[in-house]
Amino acid sequence: MSPHAPTRARVVEEARTWLGTPYLHRASVRGAGADCLGLVRGVWRGLYGTEPEPLAPYAPDWAEASRSETLARTAARHLRAIPLAAAQPGDVLLFRFRAHLPAKHAAILSAPGFMIHAYDGVAVCEGHFTPWWRRHLAYAFAFPGVE
Repeated sequence: MSPHAPTRARVVEEARTWLGTPYLHRASVRGAGADCLGLVRGVWRGLYGTEPEPLAPYAPDWAEASRSETLARTAARHLRAIPLAAAQPGDVLLFRFRAHLPAKHAAILSAPGFMIHAYDGVAVCEGHFTPWWRRHLAYAFAFPGVE
């Protein structure tokens, strides 16, 4: 591991600085507004600086309309795919809400049994990684350099 690579603890620490940020679709400004992807983008910036690629426009129903694994493919370009069972605090989790739809929700595992995420109507929060969420888990990724 590079001496400058972030640690799992650093990822979680950065994600926790976003707690309480109001939900705002497509936003990624700590304290002002973020959606689930905006949270992950903001944590990326806190760890690495600039984002690796520009954000394409997306509507709230993009996954249902496109039927494409856009979020997972984009994550795979910049994060390291890991087996679901291997996810640890500091890893990014992607969820699909229906078996026939693409993954469209992102969270960061913060501790065993807990995750940090944002969703419509709720500020960025740290909540339980419940059996419901576990059933909907579709992908897991580690940030670059995090072992």
